[in-house]
Amino acid sequence: MIRYIITTLCLALSLVACRQQPQTNAGTATQNNPVATKVYYPGKGDNWEHRQPEQLGLDAAKLQQAVEWAKTQETTQMEKDFSTQEEIFGKLLGPIPNDRAGTNGIILKDGYIVAEWGDTKAVDPTYSVAKSFLSTILGLTIARGMIQSITDPVAKYVHDGGYDSAHNSKITWEDHARQTSEWEGELWGKNSNFIGHEAFGKGERKPRELQEPGTYYEYNDVRINRLALSLLRLWEKPLPEVLEDEIMDPIGASGTWRWVPYYNSKVSINGKEMPSVSGGTRWGGGLWISARDEARFGYLYLRNGRWKDKQLVPAEWVTKATGSRGPVGPDYGYLWWLNTEGKAWPDAPTTSYAALGAGPNTIWVDPEHDIVLVWRWHYGNPNELIKRVLAAVQE
Repeated sequence: MIRYIITTLCLALSLVACRQQPQTNAGTATQNNPVATKVYYPGKGDNWEHRQPEQLGLDAAKLQQAVEWAKTQETTQMEKDFSTQEEIFGKLLGPIPNDRAGTNGIILKDGYIVAEWGDTKAVDPTYSVAKSFLSTILGLTIARGMIQSITDPVAKYVHDGGYDSAHNSKITWEDHARQTSEWEGELWGKNSNFIGHEAFGKGERKPRELQEPGTYYEYNDVRINRLALSLLRLWEKPLPEVLEDEIMDPIGASGTWRWVPYYNSKVSINGKEMPSVSGGTRWGGGLWISARDEARFGYLYLRNGRWKDKQLVPAEWVTKATGSRGPVGPDYGYLWWLNTEGKAWPDAPTTSYAALGAGPNTIWVDPEHDIVLVWRWHYGNPNELIKRVLAAVQE
């Protein structure tokens, strides 16, 4: 079955051929405003300018009302001491903190901080927001020519037994990125079917018939963890180091973040033991990071993968990952949540997108209004805050 071959082949070719483009912007260099003069980028760490909302076309009173409302929306999903973690998700495979921060957030307009509340420097697990970081590494892997095409079978590159079966051998990199891989097997002590109450807690699933790769969507951390392991095999370097070298250091992240592996997720590569990281914190470990560093990552995507004079992530990857939904399943790109149908966040532009994780944890990016919103440990759908923030935008 030939799936999406024209568009994905074009993507792969464009990523491999990607060259740095001259910086453009008239204060807002976004997909919708590619012609301009100057773009603000924060300096490293705390060297980040604040601006009054009215300086950037926002109604200060309405924005403050949005922030005050957000402060009241503490999550009920996750206890502060993570005491219900195993009850919700099943047996832990990695560490979990003793506590977490309360609800907190940060709002960027044109790259400047216009609002901030709570402890935005707290380093907490961000759960499945980590999947969008994995997406970024996949884009880099293709751009470096380590993968020729996103539609290539993973088995063409990875030979560790994980793709040897007739079923798994059909799985492409794109299938993994769309959460349609249907990879079958066990990894780090968890089976891909999510069968077993002790292993999966309330997340346990009923048995179902396995579908052809690429034809069925299922949000599945075991399969995403398999993607992470496969990327590790290609880079032959721990993915946290890849992320640090290629993304986090160049964007001036604080250095407090860490990507924590499971206790048992180690493999030998070229005679060296290396950790394989996860796409979430469902079973402990995962990406532990501050809201401020997440805001930098969201801002990198708002700027189409460019930071100052360097194209860190190919612009073509940003466009495809955050703007093109898959043929099956929800409004989902390449490990990014989309709003192309206007259903995820009805009050937001259809061009907006987000990295989402349990908690809930949210990095929402709005190219139309040049806004990045990070909101952590909040209650309910982020649309309720989004609509309040957008109400402050003065036309």
